[in-house]
Amino acid sequence: MRTALTIAGSDSGGGAGIQADLKTFAALGVFGTSAITSVTAQNTIGVQGAHDLPPEFVGRQIDSVLEDIAIDAVKTGMLSSAAIIEVVAEKVKAHAIERLVVDPVMVAKSGAPLLRPDAVKALIERLLPIALVLTPNVPEAEVLTGLTIIELNGMRQAARQIHGLGPRYVVLKGGHLGGRAIDLLFDGSRFTELDAERIDTPHTHGTGCVFSAAIAAELAKGSPVPEAVATAKRFITAAIRYGFRLGKGFGPTDPIAAARSLTLS
Repeated sequence: MRTALTIAGSDSGGGAGIQADLKTFAALGVFGTSAITSVTAQNTIGVQGAHDLPPEFVGRQIDSVLEDIAIDAVKTGMLSSAAIIEVVAEKVKAHAIERLVVDPVMVAKSGAPLLRPDAVKALIERLLPIALVLTPNVPEAEVLTGLTIIELNGMRQAARQIHGLGPRYVVLKGGHLGGRAIDLLFDGSRFTELDAERIDTPHTHGTGCVFSAAIAAELAKGSPVPEAVATAKRFITAAIRYGFRLGKGFGPTDPIAAARSLTLS
């Protein structure tokens, strides 16, 4: 059985964070483990509160998993403080993690901030240089680069600049722009466009989490990065298509239905 570890925050509403990651791992046939960084009071409407775990306890969770279980890939999600980022980076290095997917979670679907301003510097300096794959969306890429991105050429410029910060692969997600949902994969020399139809639905809670978790799951199964990203793109497109109404706000994507649909197709 292939295994993956998610280091991220908990979403009490179940649509994003640790909960979405573990559902995605299971849907793709990978055994999921977790280290929780923050506990949020969250639903489909917004984030009503967040409580960070002590950084040393985040590190203890990571050690507990990695000292006992052979983990094939690791992904990170909500790392809200510089201190938590420092601990995660230290543990990734200490355990010689090679397949690391970093989702630079900064803002929730509702608009609530999930990354403190002082943590951006730590993210750039400590985590990006050790990431195999980085998966920013357009607003996150704008924070990381200082650029304003309004079209595909701007995405290319931002991807080049972000790649210079250290990650071996950058997947810049274009879902916030108009037109078709085009993501860019950049390996430092070549761009690959990942094109999909734009699905008109408000039920997209957890999209970034599911996408990055799918990449990690495919890496855990031995896929090279381009193939893992391409599979994850098909997977998240299906998960969005099968997203459903839940609660009063943004409903979740559905990784379970996505896995079934891809298996049947």
